Amino acid sequence: MSAVLRPSVEDLRLIGFYLGRVLTGLGLLMLVPLPLAAVLREWNALSALLLGAGIALTLGALADAHLRSRRQLGWSHGMVVVALAWIVGSAVAAVPMHVSGRFADPLAALFEAASALTTTGMSVINDLDHLEASMNLYRHLLQIAGGLGILIVVLALFSAGGSRVSTLYVSEARDERILPNVLRTSRFIARVTVAFGVAGTTALAVALLAAGFGPWRAVEHAVSLFFSSFSTGGFSVMQSSMIAYHAPAVEVVVLLIMFAGMLSFGLHHAVWRGDVAEVRRHVETRTLALVGTSLLVLLTVGLVRSGTYGDVTAILRRGLFTLVSATSSTGHQVNAGDTYLSDWGVLAPAALVGAMAIGGMASSTAGGIKALRVALAVKAVVHDIRRFLLPESAVVVTTYHVGRRRILRPDVSRAATTVLLLYVVSFLLGTMVALTYGGLDVTQALFEAVSVGANIGISIGVVQPGMPSWLQLVYVVQMLLGRLEFVAVLVLVGYLLSFVRTPRRRRRPS
Repeated sequence: MSAVLRPSVEDLRLIGFYLGRVLTGLGLLMLVPLPLAAVLREWNALSALLLGAGIALTLGALADAHLRSRRQLGWSHGMVVVALAWIVGSAVAAVPMHVSGRFADPLAALFEAASALTTTGMSVINDLDHLEASMNLYRHLLQIAGGLGILIVVLALFSAGGSRVSTLYVSEARDERILPNVLRTSRFIARVTVAFGVAGTTALAVALLAAGFGPWRAVEHAVSLFFSSFSTGGFSVMQSSMIAYHAPAVEVVVLLIMFAGMLSFGLHHAVWRGDVAEVRRHVETRTLALVGTSLLVLLTVGLVRSGTYGDVTAILRRGLFTLVSATSSTGHQVNAGDTYLSDWGVLAPAALVGAMAIGGMASSTAGGIKALRVALAVKAVVHDIRRFLLPESAVVVTTYHVGRRRILRPDVSRAATTVLLLYVVSFLLGTMVALTYGGLDVTQALFEAVSVGANIGISIGVVQPGMPSWLQLVYVVQMLLGRLEFVAVLVLVGYLLSFVRTPRRRRRPS
């Protein structure tokens, strides 16, 4: 099936079947916090989660019973399934949030669910500081599922069709297959997550106990902080994010977890098997090292010039943490949102916007344009310059290293540049829309648009409970486009247009 052809009933059955699998996975995820809600007698949260799980599991069961198809899953099918999975999945995931009564309207609940699944981490919840522990766990579970790729995780558990899962793996903006098949790759990702989870949660619990937290609160916050940091989502248990802890040890552990989250799982696999040299050769680690160092210098100079902090320790603590939070697309904040524009001067916020736009590594939990695309775009420009400077008979070959040495081909550089430009367009459109929100200048609108569109989550105060509904909707679209890296959504649009396209009439033979 081609996306330009009108889909058949069998095409729709196949898409609906796999979408049902995703909804089943979401329904099971909603059941996870139920024991906690029962133990803590959080009946409102328990009933909300039960209702959401019932809807998701019912839809999944109906799809499984009535939409099975023998058709092979093609690339266009995969793209449409992925786009619908994230759009419909966000709507279904919003049901318990809306029923809980913590949100102003259904659109606010949808914003929260999309922010969780896309690992953006911006929140419009009312009274976060007193949110039920089970509902808070649900929000963070959505983040870790979205960061790892909920569609891939679900299908790895419920499907044995390797080639079909492989199609969806690539469609979900995952272009690095670590092991020979996608099921083994998904299980390796799960093992990495569990290993970091045990180590990270333990370290965070110890740091929180040392900071004066009681055992229960230390464990609760440690689990939530790990989920939001490794998924690079950035949701917090407290309205004031990391500021609430006032604990440098907690910040150090969170910083290390964020750093691990923004590295590709392919790089994790290389380190696990002892190939440390891959870290040095990998084009993205080189790019992040160069760009990150440059941005850190720029940010430090900006903070020194602004005079906001009185000593080097404060500058490094506030500046370095925020830079890693921005680059990894986590969005944890150790500064009040309005200080970025009111107290940081000009250079430091500019460095922060650059870090948010670039993001982490491809095939990681991080958002943003990705260091790989930036590296490939730069290499493509250098390649063209060399080609023009050398004799016409010269053969110019440009290579890059990702797992192995690869030749930079025109289609690869073109794809990287196209997605990069689409991100820029998204940032600009988000900025222009936000400017219609009274009281914002260009700097504020651009900062928030980049943070939303790159799935970062650092806010200067525009995103908050009570923000205009139309701006929430625009930001939801930006978050989904950024997480899916545009291609799957554009294929879905073409697919939908095929329903209204007037078929061409065949000419009669003369």
